[in-house]
Amino acid sequence: MTRLLMMAVLLVGGSAYAADLATADRDFYAKAAAGGIAEVQTGALAQVKGNSAAVRDFGEMMVRDHTKANGKLKQIASRKNIELPTEPDANHKARKQELEAVSGAAFDSAYMQAQVAEHEATESLLKRQIESGADADAKAWARESLPTVTAHLQRARALATGATASDAGQHR
Repeated sequence: MTRLLMMAVLLVGGSAYAADLATADRDFYAKAAAGGIAEVQTGALAQVKGNSAAVRDFGEMMVRDHTKANGKLKQIASRKNIELPTEPDANHKARKQELEAVSGAAFDSAYMQAQVAEHEATESLLKRQIESGADADAKAWARESLPTVTAHLQRARALATGATASDAGQHR
C-alpha cells in the first residue's frame, strides 16, 4: 500500500512539473509574440518619426526581421493550438505612446534606448528558452532567432550611443 501511495505521489508530482513546463513554454510563446508585434509597430513608427536615416533604417530592419520571425512563431503556435496575442502587452503599448509623444533627435534617442532595453530582454528570454524550455519547437525557434536579436542589440547599442551623443550636443 505504501509503495502504491509513493508511486501516486511521484506521478502527480511529475505531471505537475510537466504542467509547469508547459505553462512556461506557453508564457514564452506569448511574450515572444507580444514583443515581436511591438517591434514591428515601433519600427514602423521609427520609419516615419526617425530624425536620422540610421534610425529610420533600423526601424525598417525591425519591421522586416520581426515580421518574418513573428510569422514563423505563429506557424509553430498554430500547429500546437497555442493562441498568441494579436497586440503588444500593456508595457509595450505604454512605451509606444511615450515614443509617439516625442519627435526629432529626442525621438531617436528615446527609440534607440528603448530598443537596447527591448533587445536585452528578448535576448535573455530566448536564452532562457534555449536552456530550460521543454518545447522543442520553441527552443528551435529561439535558437534560430537569437543571432538576429543579438545583432539587433549590437546595432541598437551603437545607434543609442550616437543618438544620445548627438541629442546631448544639440542641447548645448
